Amino acid sequence: MTNESRTDWDPYAGGCPSRDVLHRIGDKWTVLVLGELAESGAKRYTALRRKLEGVSEKMLTQTLRALERDGLVRRTIHPEIPPRVEYEITELGATLREPLVALKNWSISHMRDVMEARAAYDSRGDTASGRSAG
Repeated sequence: MTNESRTDWDPYAGGCPSRDVLHRIGDKWTVLVLGELAESGAKRYTALRRKLEGVSEKMLTQTLRALERDGLVRRTIHPEIPPRVEYEITELGATLREPLVALKNWSISHMRDVMEARAAYDSRGDTASGRSAG
Protein backbone atom coordinates (compact mmCIF):
# COMPACT_ATOMS: atom_id res chain seq x y z
CA MET A 1 0.00 0.00 0.00
CA THR A 2 1.18 3.48 -0.70
CA ASN A 3 0.87 6.83 0.95
CA GLU A 4 1.72 8.78 -2.20
CA SER A 5 0.42 12.28 -2.79
CA ARG A 6 -1.39 12.68 -6.08
CA THR A 7 -1.97 16.17 -7.40
CA ASP A 8 -4.47 14.85 -9.94
CA TRP A 9 -6.77 13.55 -7.19
CA ASP A 10 -8.98 16.53 -6.51
CA PRO A 11 -12.08 15.98 -4.38
CA TYR A 12 -13.53 19.22 -5.77
CA ALA A 13 -13.51 17.74 -9.28
CA GLY A 14 -16.52 15.68 -10.30
CA GLY A 15 -15.81 12.00 -10.74
CA CYS A 16 -12.63 12.03 -8.66
CA PRO A 17 -12.33 8.81 -6.61
CA SER A 18 -11.24 10.85 -3.59
CA ARG A 19 -14.84 12.06 -3.35
CA ASP A 20 -15.94 8.50 -2.70
CA VAL A 21 -13.37 8.19 0.07
CA LEU A 22 -14.47 11.47 1.66
CA HIS A 23 -18.08 10.38 1.40
CA ARG A 24 -17.25 7.09 3.10
CA ILE A 25 -15.19 8.51 5.97
CA GLY A 26 -17.59 11.41 6.48
CA ASP A 27 -20.59 9.13 6.95
CA LYS A 28 -22.06 9.12 10.46
CA TRP A 29 -22.03 5.34 10.84
CA THR A 30 -18.52 5.03 9.42
CA VAL A 31 -17.21 7.52 11.97
CA LEU A 32 -18.92 5.68 14.81
CA VAL A 33 -17.91 2.17 13.66
CA LEU A 34 -14.27 3.11 13.13
CA GLY A 35 -14.20 5.03 16.40
CA GLU A 36 -15.57 2.09 18.34
CA LEU A 37 -13.24 -0.44 16.72
CA ALA A 38 -10.25 1.87 17.24
CA GLU A 39 -11.09 2.28 20.93
CA SER A 40 -12.14 -1.22 21.87
CA GLY A 41 -10.50 -3.57 19.39
CA ALA A 42 -12.16 -6.45 17.55
CA LYS A 43 -15.90 -6.75 18.03
CA ARG A 44 -18.65 -9.05 16.96
CA TYR A 45 -21.51 -7.68 14.89
CA THR A 46 -24.02 -7.89 17.75
CA ALA A 47 -21.67 -6.05 20.12
CA LEU A 48 -21.21 -3.27 17.56
CA ARG A 49 -24.95 -3.01 16.97
CA ARG A 50 -25.59 -2.83 20.70
CA LYS A 51 -22.97 -0.07 21.13
CA LEU A 52 -24.16 2.03 18.16
CA GLU A 53 -27.63 2.94 19.33
CA GLY A 54 -30.02 3.66 16.48
CA VAL A 55 -28.18 1.84 13.70
CA SER A 56 -30.34 -0.61 11.76
CA GLU A 57 -29.08 -4.08 10.87
CA LYS A 58 -29.15 -3.12 7.19
CA MET A 59 -27.13 0.08 7.71
CA LEU A 60 -24.55 -1.58 9.94
CA THR A 61 -24.12 -4.42 7.44
CA GLN A 62 -23.75 -1.98 4.53
CA THR A 63 -21.28 0.15 6.48
CA LEU A 64 -19.14 -2.82 7.53
CA ARG A 65 -19.07 -4.20 3.97
CA ALA A 66 -18.06 -0.82 2.54
CA LEU A 67 -15.34 -0.40 5.17
CA GLU A 68 -14.04 -3.88 4.45
CA ARG A 69 -14.04 -3.13 0.71
CA ASP A 70 -12.08 0.07 1.30
CA GLY A 71 -9.53 -1.77 3.44
CA LEU A 72 -10.42 0.06 6.66
CA VAL A 73 -11.96 -2.91 8.49
CA ARG A 74 -11.03 -6.59 8.50
CA ARG A 75 -13.68 -9.29 8.85
CA THR A 76 -12.47 -12.53 10.42
CA ILE A 77 -14.51 -15.71 10.47
CA HIS A 78 -13.38 -18.06 13.23
CA PRO A 79 -13.91 -21.75 12.38
CA GLU A 80 -16.20 -22.61 15.26
CA ILE A 81 -19.71 -23.95 15.46
CA PRO A 82 -21.55 -21.69 15.09
CA PRO A 83 -18.99 -19.55 13.22
CA ARG A 84 -17.83 -16.49 15.12
CA VAL A 85 -17.32 -13.37 13.01
CA GLU A 86 -15.34 -10.40 14.29
CA TYR A 87 -14.57 -7.01 12.83
CA GLU A 88 -11.43 -5.06 13.58
CA ILE A 89 -9.83 -1.91 12.31
CA THR A 90 -6.96 -2.41 9.86
CA GLU A 91 -3.64 -0.60 9.85
CA LEU A 92 -5.03 1.70 7.15
CA GLY A 93 -8.20 2.30 9.16
CA ALA A 94 -6.14 3.09 12.25
CA THR A 95 -4.59 6.04 10.41
CA LEU A 96 -8.03 7.68 10.71
CA ARG A 97 -8.06 7.36 14.51
CA GLU A 98 -6.45 10.72 15.24
CA PRO A 99 -8.70 12.79 12.94
CA LEU A 100 -11.79 10.92 14.14
CA VAL A 101 -10.92 11.51 17.79
CA ALA A 102 -10.36 15.18 16.97
CA LEU A 103 -13.80 15.39 15.33
CA LYS A 104 -15.45 13.61 18.25
CA ASN A 105 -13.77 15.91 20.77
CA TRP A 106 -14.69 18.97 18.71
CA SER A 107 -18.34 17.91 18.58
CA ILE A 108 -18.41 17.38 22.35
CA SER A 109 -16.61 20.66 23.11
CA HIS A 110 -18.75 22.75 20.78
CA MET A 111 -22.16 21.10 21.11
CA ARG A 112 -23.51 23.92 23.28
CA ASP A 113 -22.38 26.52 20.70
CA VAL A 114 -23.99 24.55 17.87
CA MET A 115 -27.23 24.14 19.81
CA GLU A 116 -27.34 27.89 20.54
CA ALA A 117 -26.66 28.70 16.88
CA ARG A 118 -29.45 26.34 15.81
CA ALA A 119 -31.89 27.88 18.27
CA ALA A 120 -31.01 31.39 17.07
CA TYR A 121 -31.39 30.36 13.43
CA ASP A 122 -34.69 28.57 14.06
CA SER A 123 -36.11 31.54 16.00
CA ARG A 124 -35.54 33.83 12.99
CA GLY A 125 -37.82 31.75 10.77
CA ASP A 126 -37.34 30.82 7.11
CA THR A 127 -37.60 34.32 5.63
CA ALA A 128 -36.17 36.46 8.44
CA SER A 129 -32.74 36.74 6.85
CA GLY A 130 -34.12 37.75 3.47
CA ARG A 131 -32.11 35.05 1.73
CA SER A 132 -33.28 31.98 -0.07
CA ALA A 133 -31.91 28.53 0.69
CA GLY A 134 -30.74 27.94 -2.86
